[in-house]
Amino acid sequence: MMWIVRLALRRPYTFVVFALLILIVGIFSIETMPTDIFPNIDIPIVTVVWGYAGLSAEQMAQRIVSNHERGMTTTVNDIEHIESQSLNGVAVIKVFFQPHVNVAQAVAQITSISQVMLRQLPPGTTPPFIIQYNASSVPILLLGLSGPGMSEQQLFDTGQNTIRTQLATVEGAQTPYPYGGKQRQIQVDIDLAALQAKGLSPADVVNAINVQNIIAPSGTMKIDRFEYAIETNSAPSVVDALNNLPIRTVNGAVIYVRDVAHVRDGNPPQTNIVRVDGKRAILMSIMKTGSASTLDIIAGIHSKLDQLKDRLPPQLSVSALNDQSIFVRGAIKGVVREAIIAACLTAVMILVFLGSWRSTLIIAVSIPLAILCSLAALSALNETINIMTLGGLALAVGILVDDATVEIENINRNLEAGKEIEQAILDGAAQIATPALVSTLDIISNVRAQLPMIKSQLPPALEIRPISDQYVFVRGAISGVVREAIIAACLTAVMILIFL
Repeated sequence: MMWIVRLALRRPYTFVVFALLILIVGIFSIETMPTDIFPNIDIPIVTVVWGYAGLSAEQMAQRIVSNHERGMTTTVNDIEHIESQSLNGVAVIKVFFQPHVNVAQAVAQITSISQVMLRQLPPGTTPPFIIQYNASSVPILLLGLSGPGMSEQQLFDTGQNTIRTQLATVEGAQTPYPYGGKQRQIQVDIDLAALQAKGLSPADVVNAINVQNIIAPSGTMKIDRFEYAIETNSAPSVVDALNNLPIRTVNGAVIYVRDVAHVRDGNPPQTNIVRVDGKRAILMSIMKTGSASTLDIIAGIHSKLDQLKDRLPPQLSVSALNDQSIFVRGAIKGVVREAIIAACLTAVMILVFLGSWRSTLIIAVSIPLAILCSLAALSALNETINIMTLGGLALAVGILVDDATVEIENINRNLEAGKEIEQAILDGAAQIATPALVSTLDIISNVRAQLPMIKSQLPPALEIRPISDQYVFVRGAISGVVREAIIAACLTAVMILIFL
């Protein structure tokens, strides 16, 4: 590494310009890098969800799951293993892939074979939901919707049809269906006694409504110079009009729906209930997808909610029940605060023991520049600012402080021995080069030795395989050590040449 120190001494102003470039690029990287609590972890798992109402779990496994699994093993590449779970009316198939698989291609292959398999499955089977699992796709914000005078059905309609559609436009946000509330559904309550008295069956009521509640295209009609659109819309405009649909004529008397049933605006049986402050409400969860910043997503959600205030009922209250951005900011601020304290204590130590404000200034300038260089490199690697990358940088800063302090003290010792400034810098850097290299390699080996322990602490479902490609903490520490050692050696030498 001595050759780069000699180069820095021969061309000091080149390295000064390089330091200014690092400052600009580093600040730009901080502004543009996504901020999160944990790094992005891409897990090569794709989930296929089949649904068929009324089919038993055994039939789902035999008629849908087994056929689909055989089809995927033939046409989908790089499958490691397949897991499936069959329930009444629902089947979930998890496809685990080999590391480094092209997940987008795998999803396309699963989608194509699913469409082909539809012809071989029981009639009426609908295409499945295909979901790519990502460990970063977790709820980052929970919104509670409540309001005095608003029914659960109104709350659900507002959340599902107004708020959810607008929040979906926020970059990196995913909004699943709301929890709680009552989903609107037009229901027909059949009077069995009246139905039997009229000699009808429930199928007659269903057929009558299906036949008469239709919208069919009819084309246009050209009259003179005008062309008119012809509508054959027999769908009632109000719910109560469905009660007036005729079912059948018996002995000259027309039997209407209202004679044997009642059509109303209702809801299916409620399967989950949400309460906010003891009152019925609905819960909307905002999921994080992709590599977008948690802070940016939540800021976008709040901005979008402010824009929606004029379109929402005045009595509606939207409250944040759980906001992960608070924890993210707290964690990041904690790491940054500790780093600032460490830098200040280091500067005080240099000033007290070396008694030189110039040496203190050199340390105070070299540490931030080395950190900015590492952040710029992490940004180029598409990493995020999280507690793991910051933890790795904190470890690297500790090594940087040690090396820079020892180098400055050794150069001062050579200067006091009567050597010229450039020779003192070269001799001082050369004398500590080997010990600094050995100590740095020792710390790197210790960090690498922690990987088996990290693996043992993970749950079986996340077995280190998907995370082993990143090891963000180790990457941040090792790359930070190497980069910061080089930057520190060059900048320290240049600044000693200039200031001392």
